[in-house]
Amino acid sequence: MLTIPAVAEASVDPASALHAYARARLADGDGALGSAVSSYRAALAFDPDNTDIARRSYAQALESGDQALAMRSAVLLDAQGMLPRDGTLLWVGDALTRKDWAGARILIDRMVAEGNFAFLAPIARSWITLGEGQYVPPVIEEKGQFAALAHRYLDEHVAFQAIRSGDLATALSAMQRAISLRANDSAALRLSFAGQLAAQGAKAEALALLPEGNANFTIARTDISRGKDSKGRTALLTPAQGFARLLSRLAADIASDEAGITLGMRLARIATFADPQSAEAHIIAAQLLTIGGYPAFGAAEAGKVPVKSWYGGLAQAELVNAQAETGDRNGAIALARTLAAEPGADAERQVRLGRLLADAKDFTGAAAAFRAAQVGYAPDAVPWTLLLFEGSALEQGKRWDEARTVLERAAKLAPNEPVILNYLGYAQIERRQNVEEALKLLKRASALKPQDASITDSLGWAQYISGDVAAAVPVLERAAAGAPGDPTVNEHLGDALWAAGRRYEARYAWNAASVYAEGDVAARLAAKSKEGLTPEYAAP
Repeated sequence: MLTIPAVAEASVDPASALHAYARARLADGDGALGSAVSSYRAALAFDPDNTDIARRSYAQALESGDQALAMRSAVLLDAQGMLPRDGTLLWVGDALTRKDWAGARILIDRMVAEGNFAFLAPIARSWITLGEGQYVPPVIEEKGQFAALAHRYLDEHVAFQAIRSGDLATALSAMQRAISLRANDSAALRLSFAGQLAAQGAKAEALALLPEGNANFTIARTDISRGKDSKGRTALLTPAQGFARLLSRLAADIASDEAGITLGMRLARIATFADPQSAEAHIIAAQLLTIGGYPAFGAAEAGKVPVKSWYGGLAQAELVNAQAETGDRNGAIALARTLAAEPGADAERQVRLGRLLADAKDFTGAAAAFRAAQVGYAPDAVPWTLLLFEGSALEQGKRWDEARTVLERAAKLAPNEPVILNYLGYAQIERRQNVEEALKLLKRASALKPQDASITDSLGWAQYISGDVAAAVPVLERAAAGAPGDPTVNEHLGDALWAAGRRYEARYAWNAASVYAEGDVAARLAAKSKEGLTPEYAAP
C-alpha cells in the first residue's frame, strides 16, 4: 500500500502520487506493462522518496526497457539498501558505456561482495583491462564455488578478446569450444565470431564458420566475400559490448528454467542498455519477453533488427513467435511461410511453420512442412522428432495409414524413445488395431519412463481395451494420481472402475474428469455420470 506522510513536502502531491500509483498497480495486474510503466514513472515523479513506488518502478522499467526510469529507481532503492542484485549489473553496464574503468572496477568488487553474480567477475574484469589498454586474460579460480558455471562463458569471451588482440590462434581454438558448447543455438554466435574475424581481415576463417547454403548465413557470407562491412557491426567489441554479451548469454541460460524467466528478461534488458546496437541482445530480449508473457514487447525488440541484415532471419523467427503469442496467427503463419520458402531454409524454419499450421488445424500443410524439415538428412539419420511431428500431423489429419508408416519408421530409428512408443501404441489402441503389439510398445514405453502419467494412462487403457480390467485399474489409478486434473486420464479410470464393479468410484472419477472437459467429452461424461457406462458413452 502507498504510504503518504502526514506532512508532505511541498514538492510532493500525495493525491497525484496515489492516483498514479493506483493506475500503475491496476495496469500491472492486467498485464498492461506499457501503461503500468508510464504510471509508475508519473508516481515516482510525484513522490520520489517512496521506496515502494521505486521498487515497482525499477522492476517494470527493466521489463519494459525504460533505462532512464530503471536508473532513477535504482538510485533511490540503493539509498535505502533495497537495490536488487541485478541493479549492480545495471550500473556496471552504464560505467562501461561511459568508459569509467575505475568506477566499473568498484562496481565489480561490489558484485563479488554481493555474491549472486560473482562468477561473472573474472570475465568482466578482463574486459575492463582491455578498455584500460593493459589486457589481462580472464582466469577462473578452479576451486571457486561457481567455477564450472563461469567456465560456461569463458571460451566465448576469450575468443572475442583474442580476436581484438590479434591472437587468432587462441581465438580460433576458444571459438570452436564455445560453439560446440552451444551446438543447438550457435547461429548468432557464429555470426558474431565471423564478424569479428572479418574485422581483423581473417576472411577465410570467418567464412569457415558460416555453413554455405544456410539461409541464416547468406547475407553475412555475401558481405564477407565482398569485403563489405555489416553496417558497422564488424567493428571490434568494446568492453561495454563484451559485458552486454555476457549478460545476454546468462539471461538465455537462466530463462531456460521457467522459474528464471523474470530474471532472464531483466538481464536481457540490461544487456540492451549496455549495447543498444547489438542485434543478438535484441533477439534474446525478444525471445524472453515473448516467453515471459509480453509478446508485444518481444515483437518490438525483434523489429529493432533490420530484416536485410546478418541477423535478420534470426530476428524474424522471434517475430513469428511473438506474433503467434499476440494472437496474430495469420500474420505469424504468413511470415513463417516466407522464411521457410527462402533458399537454404533450415529445419528449424520448417518446424516453426509446421507447428503453427498444426495449431491452426491445417494438418496437411503441417505434415508437408515437417517433411520438408527432413530434406537435409540421410534416410537413416533423420531426427526422430521430425518423424514424430510428421506422423502426429498425419494422424490428426485423419491419414492414419500414412501416419502409422512414419511413426513405425521413427520407432525403428529410436527404439528406446518412450514418446514415440507411446504415440504409436496409443494411436493403435484408439483404433482398436493391432492391440497386442500396441500393448507391448506401451509396456516398453512405461518401463523406460515409469513416472510419466500420460504413458502410464496409455498402458492402463491398453490393458482395459485388451480385457485385462484387473491389471488396468491400479495402473490407471497411478496415472490419475500423477495427473489429477487430466480429463482423459480420469475418464479412462472411471470406465475401468465401472467395468470392475466399483460404480461409486467410477462416477467420482467421471466427475473429476468433467471439471476440465469441454464439448463432446463433457457431454459424454455427464451422460455417464447419470446413466452409467454404455457402449455409446465409452471413451474412445
